[in-house]
Amino acid sequence: MKYQIVIAGFGGQGSVFLVKILALCAGNKNVACLGTENHGMSQRGGAVSCTIKLGDYTNPIIDSAQADLLIGLEKNEALRNINFLKSGGSLAVNAEDSFPNNDLDAKIFQIDAFEKAKNKEFPIQGLNVYMLGVVLAKCEDFPFSLDDVKEALIQFNPKVAQQNIEVLEKAINDIKGK
Repeated sequence: MKYQIVIAGFGGQGSVFLVKILALCAGNKNVACLGTENHGMSQRGGAVSCTIKLGDYTNPIIDSAQADLLIGLEKNEALRNINFLKSGGSLAVNAEDSFPNNDLDAKIFQIDAFEKAKNKEFPIQGLNVYMLGVVLAKCEDFPFSLDDVKEALIQFNPKVAQQNIEVLEKAINDIKGK
């Protein structure tokens, strides 16, 4: 297996958390992985981008037009990192209807997760997990199953695992309900 993922958001959205969950999924399946965490201005709400490469790689950096998947926790950060997405790759983006997707050669899965959190459909702290649920529901080539992700969530923090699993399942149900 070889699969490259970029996660783009801003400080406090849980980009680094998603890398850790995906790394646990990989470890549980004995898949080699390399990840990076570009914190930048994360403590002040600034841009944060993280990467994870699954498979036999020697360098954790994802070059331009090489990522199989871009998870955009916020639309502007997704656009800022779109150059990493390969032609025909998948983009799961938290954005309202105004997201400029007509020029992108990608499978785009767009949902306004901020609006759902604002409407108290799930806690805002679960936005990252919600977007991972979108990926599970829509990305056919995503290398992990729902059960893989649930297991990683439980391993990482059993105290909040059930809440995270509920958010994950809500995203899947929201996407399949469309």
